[in-house]
Amino acid sequence: MAPRFGAQGAPREQLAVVWWPLSFPPQDYYGKELQKSEDLKTNACVTLARPLPKAVRDALERVHEEVVARYYGCGLVIPECLASCRILDLGSGSGRDCYLLSQLVGEQGHVTGIDMTEGQVKVAKKHIAYHMDKFGYRKPNVEFLQGYMEKLSDAGLADESYDIVISNCVINLVPNKKAVLQEAYRVLKPGGEMYFSDVYASQRLSETVRKHRVLWGECLAGALYWRDLYSIAEEVGFTPPCLVSASPITIGDKELESFIGDCHFVSATFRLFKVPGSSQTGPSQVIYNGGIVGHEQELVFDANFTFKQGEVVDVDAEMAAILRSSRFAEEFLIRPGGAYAGAGAPQGSCCKGVKEKICDPFQLLELLAAPGPACHPGGTCGPLGCC
Repeated sequence: MAPRFGAQGAPREQLAVVWWPLSFPPQDYYGKELQKSEDLKTNACVTLARPLPKAVRDALERVHEEVVARYYGCGLVIPECLASCRILDLGSGSGRDCYLLSQLVGEQGHVTGIDMTEGQVKVAKKHIAYHMDKFGYRKPNVEFLQGYMEKLSDAGLADESYDIVISNCVINLVPNKKAVLQEAYRVLKPGGEMYFSDVYASQRLSETVRKHRVLWGECLAGALYWRDLYSIAEEVGFTPPCLVSASPITIGDKELESFIGDCHFVSATFRLFKVPGSSQTGPSQVIYNGGIVGHEQELVFDANFTFKQGEVVDVDAEMAAILRSSRFAEEFLIRPGGAYAGAGAPQGSCCKGVKEKICDPFQLLELLAAPGPACHPGGTCGPLGCC
């Protein structure tokens, strides 16, 4: 298949572009060879996840069994504070996450799923009436489109039309990662967020690995070198990525492990924000009011910031701008100043000194595995914070 994108821009940009290397379209792998999670040939797309809030567990139980059966097992990507939001799911597959999100945004919200695989979209559309009746909605708050996530305009998605864009282990299937982020940025409203999980590599992959058919279908051969995500996000206009979580990937196939060599892979969740220039201020102090359902006592925002209800937290200018301009604004009292004015980035919610932020998902894995006090990303004990 001829590449869909030409070489454009400066050499730095070209590092982030991976030519489509195979003679078969990926939808054949996901629409024909895979019918359920058990058909996966590696465990790369079956990653560990944090315990799900009760509201999410309950919502998942109301999703139709055929929709769940056609799900390929990459965990859940569910951000917080979703009431009445408009959400776009890139690579929505059979629609499981869309129907889950449909319940979390409520009847006044809306969820759009887009996927390149005709069979998956057909399954998703088939069960719209079932779910709306199950949820007690008078009219559908979900829609499903067949199309490419790097060409959202072709599917008729307008500029600044969504509050949140989510994606779960599918951007690695697109040769031009920058095109995906550009389109996500375009359709997001000012203050909007891209919240997504994907597979990342510890180095740029060789052409031999990138051309391996099974490794492409199993989410590894198209994995982005994690540092390139930061470069692409900056070029597109997003804030620097906020690393939320990381899970190790182990490959259960000895032949594939030997083929890959010394490269390592990680499943990581990041959040990117479209912050208007008018929201750029300085370091601030923030107080979380505890108003987000399911996170009343504590909001683990990312690996560097945890906000406890009623606690004063010093944040850097980037985080202050994010909280001020996004859907989280009404959940925080934000005031200028704080211990980090004129200093570098804070590490956690109780640190007395300024530490470097955790940006490397492989470093985060090492910290989480290190012996010492129990900790979690964004926590106030252990290597990511202080007590």
